[in-house]
Amino acid sequence: MDLTFRTDLGRFNIRVCAVMIHQESLLIMRDEAMPYAYLPGGRIQFQETAEAALQRELKEELKIEAEILRPLWLCQSFFMESSSQEKFHELCLYFLVDPNNSEQLIQDQSFSVEEGKRTHTFEWIPFSQIQEINLFPRFIQKALPDLPSQLTLITENELTPGEFQDRIE
Repeated sequence: MDLTFRTDLGRFNIRVCAVMIHQESLLIMRDEAMPYAYLPGGRIQFQETAEAALQRELKEELKIEAEILRPLWLCQSFFMESSSQEKFHELCLYFLVDPNNSEQLIQDQSFSVEEGKRTHTFEWIPFSQIQEINLFPRFIQKALPDLPSQLTLITENELTPGEFQDRIE
């Protein structure tokens, strides 16, 4: 069971994401349901560690065995999903993952993978072009290429102050 639930105010999620870097490029993903790019990963399941969740998600999405190097960020995000107009409060743990254990992964500039009925398109974006794409969460664009050496807390609030205040009262 995924660690996500709805309330009268919106949805709460606990997720994990992979930060994969190869030759000063970041691996991003897109799918037909979202108007923006994001990082590979997904929701943590009940009684699953963050590392196990990330390994499971990368196996499902990319068909790879992931080598997790270290945690980078814990981001607490407050945003409205553009496609559903649903408000979210999300905790996401970002890990640095070594992409070099998969020749196919680093061989192609872009590629697509089928996951159930969805098609995910993956692309290596050079750091110099990160600012030009619609990538969420936004802090990633500022955080590259200077990755933290220890776990760092990030807060990203895309809701207006009134929307955020309504949520915490």
